[in-house]
Amino acid sequence: MLQTASPDVLAALQDTFGFSGFRGVQEHVVARVLNGQSTSAVMPTGAGKSLTYQLPAVMLRGTCVVISPLIALMHDQLRSATANGIRAATLTSADTDRMATIDAFRAGELDLLYIAPERASQPHFRELLSSAPVSLFAIDEAHCVSEWGHDFRPDYRLLRPLLDAFPDVPRLALTATADRHTRADILAQLGIPEDGLIVAGFDRPNIRYAIRPRDNALRQLKGILEENPGPGIIYAPTRAKVEQLAASLGATGRRVLPYHAGLDSAVRARNQAAFVASEDMVMVATVAFGMGIDKPDVRFVAHAGIPKSIEGYYQETGRAGRDGDPAAAIMLWGADDFARARQRVGEVEEHRRASERQRLDALAALVETAQCRRAILLRHFGEDPPETCGNCDNCLEPAEVTDATELARKLLSAVYRTGQSFGLGYLEKVLSGQSDERVQQRGHDSLSVFGIVGASEAPLLKPVARALQARGCLVPTEHGGLALGGTAREILKGEAAVQIVVPPKREGRRKQRGSGGANPVNDPLFEALRTLRRELAQTQGVPPYVIFHDATLREMASARPSSLSEMGRICGIGSRKLDAYGDAFLAVIRQQ
Repeated sequence: MLQTASPDVLAALQDTFGFSGFRGVQEHVVARVLNGQSTSAVMPTGAGKSLTYQLPAVMLRGTCVVISPLIALMHDQLRSATANGIRAATLTSADTDRMATIDAFRAGELDLLYIAPERASQPHFRELLSSAPVSLFAIDEAHCVSEWGHDFRPDYRLLRPLLDAFPDVPRLALTATADRHTRADILAQLGIPEDGLIVAGFDRPNIRYAIRPRDNALRQLKGILEENPGPGIIYAPTRAKVEQLAASLGATGRRVLPYHAGLDSAVRARNQAAFVASEDMVMVATVAFGMGIDKPDVRFVAHAGIPKSIEGYYQETGRAGRDGDPAAAIMLWGADDFARARQRVGEVEEHRRASERQRLDALAALVETAQCRRAILLRHFGEDPPETCGNCDNCLEPAEVTDATELARKLLSAVYRTGQSFGLGYLEKVLSGQSDERVQQRGHDSLSVFGIVGASEAPLLKPVARALQARGCLVPTEHGGLALGGTAREILKGEAAVQIVVPPKREGRRKQRGSGGANPVNDPLFEALRTLRRELAQTQGVPPYVIFHDATLREMASARPSSLSEMGRICGIGSRKLDAYGDAFLAVIRQQ
């Protein structure tokens, strides 16, 4: 049965965060924590997971210990907590005031203490925790504890002795990305009872999903930047590609910076800080970038190649629109992405290959589908969504699907009869009956497959080949040719069908619907409030969103409060922020 919060809890919610009520399952999770019940909560990114331990930390006696995987993420959450008047600190290798933090903990002067799993699992840290009351253990990014999870971290497996040393302290495991296997593993590894699992759902309705074949990545990405003026992240598959795209896209006039593990640590830190503080910058990065960023106003996430899995895709696209405003997730994919991915699967430990292959097949189904993208995503995580969502490319512009089984059989037959050693360009010549010198020398103009594809079918050869490579029915050879793989023989025998999405005809540049700007109605008061927020953020050395989110500024511009009491009723303005910023924002409102 769902638990509800008392009036005291609602009063603390309003006073600390400026919220008049909870969202989704927040109330149930907070109520369980306050009742001392260990809980594992699977909540979508942007659903307010941090509030579920920050609010109890303010209300309970003692310190809430937050175990988090990345220093950057801890420091980001530290800024936001401190801005709301929560007494918080981090204890990491990057901190120079560790003794002051330890003294504050022992004196009972901390509501929150953030720490990495590597330090949390050490005996000396357990001794430190024995010197003062601990109210709660919050394990963030809890999927890292599971070998089933896509971001497995061995140090998370070492946390159980620490938790068991404090049997009376409740445990709260939090994640946005966990399938059924991972959820069960989290409970087992962290000692949380099965009835403590709360799954809020995975839907992010404010994100518009779009997946497109990659034909000219640079041109396509430039178009995405034009359509989305706010902050964005572009994920590239390699460090070299990151550098190349950052340089090319930066030449457009938009501020674009690179981020990957090969950069000097000082450069990485500088680029990350610039992105977090910016209101329009784009970061081109490998997947090394993102988990440590809690930036709520990212307006788009683009993939210049396929992610590792649907779980990875969900987590990476989930970095867009955490503030609840409209955001876009665009993936550009090519057949070569899947070819490389299937090669990598063959290189992993044998006991993991089957599950990795399943993950790749699930990703191929997502990119190939003509059905609702969101429905595919949500079904992957065990949900039963509606057939359409109205906010993905296939729902907004339904694609045409055609049965390409016969054309696929012709292509696969040509691959087989030419010796499984030629690339698609050569195979297209054979199939369409183009007899050049190479074809004649090899005698392939006398094969039964020579010239069996007519002019009307020929334009579909590339999308059919792309689909077959995504499914693993065509695999690359060592020298760049194509060979049969997967279920190719079943297709050749007529035992399996192949349906593909018909590529739309390329027309003149068509303006896509962007993810929406911060100020969709061009309100001058909103821009004035935003300017003040930017100035305050620069003065205090914090990102603008730590002051107020765009949604709070829009409500402020609409309501035009004339007093501090009226301003205090706006969502997102707690007592600490009202005291710190209320008069300054009221002054701007009076001037307009």
